[in-house]
Amino acid sequence: MGRCSSFYRPPPTEPLLHTPTHEQMHAADAFRSGRHLALQAGAGTGKTSTLCLLAAGTSRRGRYLAFNKDIAHDAARRFPPTVQCRTAHATAFAALGHRYANRLNSPRQPAWKTGQALGIVRPMRIGDRELSQRTLSHNVLRTVTRFCYSVDSAPARHHVPRLRGLDLPADHRQFADLVLPFAAKAWADLQCPDHGVVRFEHDHYLKMWALTRPKIEADFLFLDEAQDTNPVLEQVFTAQRDHAQLVMVGDSAQAIYGWRGAQDVMTGFEAEHLTLTQSFRFGPQIAEEANRWLALADAPIRLTGTTSIPAEVGNVDQPDAVLCRTNIGAMTEVMRLLGSGLRVALTRGGQQLAALALAARDLKEGRRTHHPELVLFPSWGDLQDYSTYDPAGRDLQPFVDLVDTHGPDAILAAVAELTDETCADVTVSTAHKAKGREWPTVKIGNDFPQPNEVEAKASATDQAPAQVSDADARLAYVAVTRARHQLDLGGLAWSAAAQQAGDG
Repeated sequence: MGRCSSFYRPPPTEPLLHTPTHEQMHAADAFRSGRHLALQAGAGTGKTSTLCLLAAGTSRRGRYLAFNKDIAHDAARRFPPTVQCRTAHATAFAALGHRYANRLNSPRQPAWKTGQALGIVRPMRIGDRELSQRTLSHNVLRTVTRFCYSVDSAPARHHVPRLRGLDLPADHRQFADLVLPFAAKAWADLQCPDHGVVRFEHDHYLKMWALTRPKIEADFLFLDEAQDTNPVLEQVFTAQRDHAQLVMVGDSAQAIYGWRGAQDVMTGFEAEHLTLTQSFRFGPQIAEEANRWLALADAPIRLTGTTSIPAEVGNVDQPDAVLCRTNIGAMTEVMRLLGSGLRVALTRGGQQLAALALAARDLKEGRRTHHPELVLFPSWGDLQDYSTYDPAGRDLQPFVDLVDTHGPDAILAAVAELTDETCADVTVSTAHKAKGREWPTVKIGNDFPQPNEVEAKASATDQAPAQVSDADARLAYVAVTRARHQLDLGGLAWSAAAQQAGDG
C-alpha cells in the first residue's frame, strides 16, 4: 500500500477464547441442555467466540446464519466442520434461488423502463401533485422490496413507501391504490425463472423460499445479529423450533435498522434468555458511557469494561473516526475536516451525498429532480418552505441549510476530494454505517439531538434525559462503543454534563 499503509488501521479480530467467562460457561451449559436460547451479547463481548465454544462442545450438526457474506466467511474459519456457516441468502439460493440464476445476471436498467414494461405509460395526479412515470415506477419496485422483507403472502397497502409531499393519510391511500396493481404485476413477473421485465434481486428468491415454508436440515441453528432480523427471516428461523435447537444472538440495544424493515426479535423470543456483558473491546470508562445509553434505551444488559485495556473519555484532537447521526451531518463534518487540510475518508463513499447535491442543483436551477426524496418538489423554494414549515419535512432542514450555506458545487467538490480509508487521516461515518466496526480513537459528531435548556435542567434533576427516544439512545450506544481507547463525546457531551449535574 506504499506510503498510505501507515495510516490504515485494520479492525482487530475478536480475541481468541482461552479462559471462558462465567457467562460464557453458563451459555455453554444451557446449550448442552438442549434448550432454545436468546443470547444478549453487548458490544465487544465475544459473541462469535462464545458461539464457537457452544459448537465445539457437541458433535451435532449445526447451521450458522450470518448477517453478511464477510461474517459468514470469517465464521467458517473459526467454527468446527460440523457447523455450516452461510448467510440466509446463500441458504435460500442453494434451495431455490439457483433456478433464477440467469435472471440475477440481467443488466441493470432505469426504473422507468421497468415501469413502462409493466404498463406505467403516463403521469398521474394526486391533488395538486403530479406523479411522473419515473416516480411511480420507482415506488412500485420499492413496494416489492418492502413486501419481500415482510411475512405477508402478497403486496399490500402498508408495503407502499411514504412519499414526501403526500403526507396526509388520504393522499397516501390514493397513492397506494395507484401503486399496488403494478406491484402485484411485478411480483407475478418475478415468478418466471427464465425471463421477465423486472430485474431479479437476491431478496426476491429469499422471499420465494420463505413462502415455501422450508425445513432447514440441522440439529441446531445459530442466528447472528438477531436484533436486525427482517420479519421474513424471523418467520423461517422460528418455524424450525420443532426439530432443531434455536439460538439467537445479538444486542437488542443495537437494533437501529427498523426504518428499513428490520426488527428486534430477541426480546419476545420464547427461550432461555442469557447475557454476555464483559466487553473485551474497551475499559471501564467507555463501558460507563455505554451504560448511560443502555439505561436510556431500557436495554436488558449493562456492560463491564476490561480493566487491562487503557481507555478514557475526554477530548480527542485527532480522532481516527468521527461518527455522525445523519448523512448530512457527515457531509458537514467532511467539509470541515477537508478545510483543515486533512485527508478524509467517508464510509461507503459519497455517492448518496453527491446524488442529493445534484438534486439540489437541479432544483436551484429550475429543473425537476428525479431523486426519490425530492421528486415531488418543483423548485428549491418549495423545498425550503417544506423543510421550514411542514413538520414532516424537519429532517430535511440540515440538508437545506448545508446547500444554502455552501452551494451544491462546493458539496460535489468535497465529495471528489475524498480519499480511500487506507490513506486517510480520519474516517467520517454515520453511526449506522459504523456498526460492526471499531477504531482506537473516536469522536462523536455534533448532529446528535440534545435537549433544550429547560429540558436539560429538568432531566438533570432526574439524572436521565427522558426526552431522548429509544431509537436515539440505541444509536448513541452504537456510536460510543466503536471506540477502543479514547472517546470524545462531542455532540453527546450534554448527556454526561446532565448526569454530573444530577449527581451533584
